[in-house]
Amino acid sequence: MQAQETPNESVTVAEGSASGQYTGRTVSFSYDDQIVRYFLWATAIWGVVGMLVGVIIALQMPLYQANLGPYLTFGRLRPLHTNAVIFAFGGNGIFAAIYYSTQRLCKARMFSDMLSKIQFWGWQLIIVSAAITLPLGLTTSKEYAELEWPIDIAITVVWVIFAINFFGTLATRREKHMYVALWFYIATIITVAVLHLGNSMALPVGIFKSYSLYAGVQDALIQWWYGHNAVAFFLTTPFLGLMYYFMPKAAERPVFSYRLSIIHFWTLVFIYIWAGPHHLNYTAVPEWAATLGMTFSVMLWMPSWGGMINGLFTLRGAWHKLRDSVVLKMYVLGITFYGMSTFEGPMLSVKSVNALAHYTDWIIGHVHAGALGWNGFMIFGMIYWLLPRLWKTEIWSQKLATTHFWIGTIGMLLYVFAMYASGVTQGLMWRAFDETGRLMYPDFMETVVQIVPMYWARFIGGTLYLTGAILMLVNMFMTVRSAPKELPDTEVTLAVAS
Repeated sequence: MQAQETPNESVTVAEGSASGQYTGRTVSFSYDDQIVRYFLWATAIWGVVGMLVGVIIALQMPLYQANLGPYLTFGRLRPLHTNAVIFAFGGNGIFAAIYYSTQRLCKARMFSDMLSKIQFWGWQLIIVSAAITLPLGLTTSKEYAELEWPIDIAITVVWVIFAINFFGTLATRREKHMYVALWFYIATIITVAVLHLGNSMALPVGIFKSYSLYAGVQDALIQWWYGHNAVAFFLTTPFLGLMYYFMPKAAERPVFSYRLSIIHFWTLVFIYIWAGPHHLNYTAVPEWAATLGMTFSVMLWMPSWGGMINGLFTLRGAWHKLRDSVVLKMYVLGITFYGMSTFEGPMLSVKSVNALAHYTDWIIGHVHAGALGWNGFMIFGMIYWLLPRLWKTEIWSQKLATTHFWIGTIGMLLYVFAMYASGVTQGLMWRAFDETGRLMYPDFMETVVQIVPMYWARFIGGTLYLTGAILMLVNMFMTVRSAPKELPDTEVTLAVAS
């Protein structure tokens, strides 16, 4: 298999024989661009909805009167927020990236237009189901896996449809070489299926009630095997595929090192799957399990930073383009925060650091540095790159897009650093002892009072980030309004080799 350092979109590929002896015969087909447009709209709309819920629960922390019971309290809205931003905003963004790039990397239309549409509408129905059931308190109480068993079955069905469509496209591809982005997509599809099935094993006792087949420590281990790897294979590997495809396109440069991208892939998928037990340091899990999770987490720093370096160095010789390209600004910021989060995560897994940080807002800051910085800005950059290409028109306002970048960046930094300050304050106060060896702050409310100003700062930062997302949605709406009425799918003609 030959090395290939850029996502190949050449209109001439060898089909059948690898001899390269062209016969003069051509084959014509089109890409399914409409399904990408659907997913792009869903990404932007659900993103604003999910972030709005996040701002509401951020307000509920310092202002208890904002808890409007019983269905709109923090406890009901928090899982709705996490599911909305991860699976609605992030999930639809992933599908948009995969459906767009896979067709072009494989030189083939998606295996089935019907399966594409079923997956789209099925996923939106799952999101709506979550938006109804979670505020009603119908939940398994498992982190990132709160949805009850009927919705879990629907997720399984939709994911299988997605897998058939993706692997069917791979099987019918005209480009022999599989670019590295496709490998990251493959890892995502297979591993998410295994994680979802493994963690969702439950005994239904009613239409909206079930009990996990696991118990006690075993349930905790399975849950955080799932929980950490949901971050790994839903919020990391597909976004790395996105990075390896869209970053070279936006920079108009080949990826810095194709060999490094392959090393990045294999080391990441091998190491990541073992890191989950670090969430259970200082709990009832066996010490060896927690130590294993910590060890693999520290090892994870190396491939993660290899990927970050590969992404940023793709801009070698093209850093001047950052001045004029809001897409590159967002990608550079996103990849930088990928590097920061994947350094901070292993550091937080080390037991001495974990003793200070665990159960504090430092973890909230860490999670949102990755979610807002890495996932959010990579999706935003992709949307701005795809808008003119999918709707055949110029972006309505480049100034508004640039404003989105800056207001989102400021909001994200304000949010993250407020949570860092809050988390360190909590950790130090909880561990403080007086000269007699007694807790210096035995009253939990003493800690709460100290961190209220940080919660207000988080609310302001989250509001700024949400405002940026709303500006993007407005920009997207106005751009689409100026698009041609007829938007045919992209036509492709390929030369065929004998």
